Amino acid sequence: MPGRRSITEAERLAALKLGGLPVRREQMAAVANIHRAASTVRHHLENSVLRGSDLTWTAFVVLWVVWVGGESETRHVAEEAGISKGTLTGVSRTLESRGLLRRTGHPTDGRLVLLRLTEEGEAFMRRVFPDFNAEEAFVTSQLSDEECRDLADGLRRVVLQVEQHGEERRRSLLNGAEPAPRRSGRRSKG
Repeated sequence: MPGRRSITEAERLAALKLGGLPVRREQMAAVANIHRAASTVRHHLENSVLRGSDLTWTAFVVLWVVWVGGESETRHVAEEAGISKGTLTGVSRTLESRGLLRRTGHPTDGRLVLLRLTEEGEAFMRRVFPDFNAEEAFVTSQLSDEECRDLADGLRRVVLQVEQHGEERRRSLLNGAEPAPRRSGRRSKG
């Protein structure tokens, strides 16, 4: 499991640290556990079913997006996969070198690149996805089918909240200003 503390210990330490601060603890726990669950599941899948295929989570997600959606522009694949276009370029080149993905120029706009699975990529996904899904069933095995549906519905509502109202909220929090450019977190050497 990622991290050195159990989920129970992390929650206990957060409660102690926050003490009397006026925060919404249930919402904090929900968001923290979304992150922790996503990290834990990703780690498990990379180190089990994806390890045998020598795939990272990101590479698998790119294959999934193109497998399900068919031939797509790179910008749309990056957005659906939740990665930058730069990251997608590296991942797609690796998948192309393995014969799973084909990158081609757009027929009417030379600035755009299209991605599609090769026949080998299609066969690969048909072969690997049942094992991947078996691990999805494993990681959710303590939940009933109804609880899985409820969890998926709740998470879908979280995503929709951000998709539908996130931009407005960001503008409000920034008093209408554009967000500052992202930084790597490193300080300049000057």
